[in-house]
Amino acid sequence: MTFFVKYDFDLACKTLLKEHLDAFEITYSLGSMGEVKIKGSLSDEQRNSLATSLKRYGIEILDSQKITLVERIKNAIDELLKDKDLKSIKVSTYLSDNLHYSYAHLSSIFSESTYTSIENYIILRKVDLAKELICNTDLTLTEIAFKLNYSSVAHLSGQFKKTTGLTPSSFQRIMDKKIKHTVNPKT
Repeated sequence: MTFFVKYDFDLACKTLLKEHLDAFEITYSLGSMGEVKIKGSLSDEQRNSLATSLKRYGIEILDSQKITLVERIKNAIDELLKDKDLKSIKVSTYLSDNLHYSYAHLSSIFSESTYTSIENYIILRKVDLAKELICNTDLTLTEIAFKLNYSSVAHLSGQFKKTTGLTPSSFQRIMDKKIKHTVNPKT
């Protein structure tokens, strides 16, 4: 038997993180964009145990300032893409205001660490979000384009095809066939 699930990755990670921090009896508060503020300090043993415990779930405690900043940039971009009230804000302004660095500095660190630009990362994330919306909602491509702040369906389709090699409609047909075949394998 096969079934499909829909999940909120951000909520799942925060819940898992809270459970582990509570289990280690660490006093903390969760900030935005993957930030955990520990009240007091952790012993090396506590930190290593927590890191080992979280690593099983693909959650890492970051040590490098550059890597931490790159993750904060990625998290800020994800927040921006998911918050309908922030769609009209320029990415450069949003990142600079929220991360307290110039956009030039953020862009340089991001490119140096990931070998891609912030702009290209945003395109990749928007295409990933479009795939999720195509698979998990009944929204039309017009509604998805609007939700992801594209100027038109053609703009979404162009970036989607350039990134995946498929048009959104082709992707949707393939996923529909896959789901239909999984649910009813004899057809």
